[in-house]
Amino acid sequence: MRSPADIRSILVVRLSSIGDIVLTTPVVQQLRHAFPDARIEFCTKSPFVQLLAGNPALTSVSTPETLTAISYDLAVDLQNSRRSRKLLRGLEIGEVRSYRKHNWKKLLLVRFKLNLYGHGFRSVVQRYGDAVEGLAGKPSASCAIFPSREDRDFALGMLRGSVPVLAVCFGANHLTKRYPEERFAEVLTRVVSRTPVRVVLLGGKEDIAGGERIMTLLPTEVRSRVRSMAGVTTLMQSAALLERSDLVLCNDTGLMHIASAFGKKLLVLFGSSVKEFGFLPWNAPFELFETGGLACRPCSHIGRDSCPKGHFACMKGIEPDRVASRVVELLIQSRK
Repeated sequence: MRSPADIRSILVVRLSSIGDIVLTTPVVQQLRHAFPDARIEFCTKSPFVQLLAGNPALTSVSTPETLTAISYDLAVDLQNSRRSRKLLRGLEIGEVRSYRKHNWKKLLLVRFKLNLYGHGFRSVVQRYGDAVEGLAGKPSASCAIFPSREDRDFALGMLRGSVPVLAVCFGANHLTKRYPEERFAEVLTRVVSRTPVRVVLLGGKEDIAGGERIMTLLPTEVRSRVRSMAGVTTLMQSAALLERSDLVLCNDTGLMHIASAFGKKLLVLFGSSVKEFGFLPWNAPFELFETGGLACRPCSHIGRDSCPKGHFACMKGIEPDRVASRVVELLIQSRK
């Protein structure tokens, strides 16, 4: 293993997106442990800088336009895209280590349903860790997110009290990764009618309409205990709300990985997603809801804007009552 004295400056690159960046944080911690005195800079796109702010394992966080140096002893490219490679070519780098995506395996699974991952499929966190094999140990820490004091004060003001809080992350970039809004409304109606709970709906500006639709589908007596914060909160305010929640119900989305950073119990809804792609929560307790036995699944490794078959059986096969019953059970347990 290379001596820490040989590496004094490290650049980690992951330009997007929310979940992918959160999943790099165990490797960042791994690098800090291996190189305690090195300057470690993380380069990402400007909307995601906030995800890494306050991380004590990092010396600085920059964007491609604001890099603090032109030379580094080590670069760890956890994006491995044309843009990240071009970025590194413009710098003086002693050694470059890159994440191997194995896109050919994804392609074979999506197009031909040929699963070369086997039963021993690995998390993306572990695959990121492969990039620094021989330089640092294997990633074992959980993901890490550090909301500011102001973000935490905001969440405390929103969720103060003794009633359990259920956070619902109902959005996702692509439709085939989103549990239908009417199904979420059915789940919440059952949950609120069976147990004392406050529900907060979380998402970005692109999820505002979805949050409003869920709210309109709820009976009046249920709606009073549900609040949609989609598009209202900043990303890190949402993170702080997740930190104060008792249970999280979520699609395969970046907020799922943020919640995992706080060790929250997660109930995860997978539609076109499959565990073989490596994006299950890392080092956090979770239960996976999915519809097995579908010959069409997965139809994409990133999700689609419509179901190619028209039936959307992967999500519609997940019965709301089964989800609601488990939510209620876990909320009751949290009060004991």
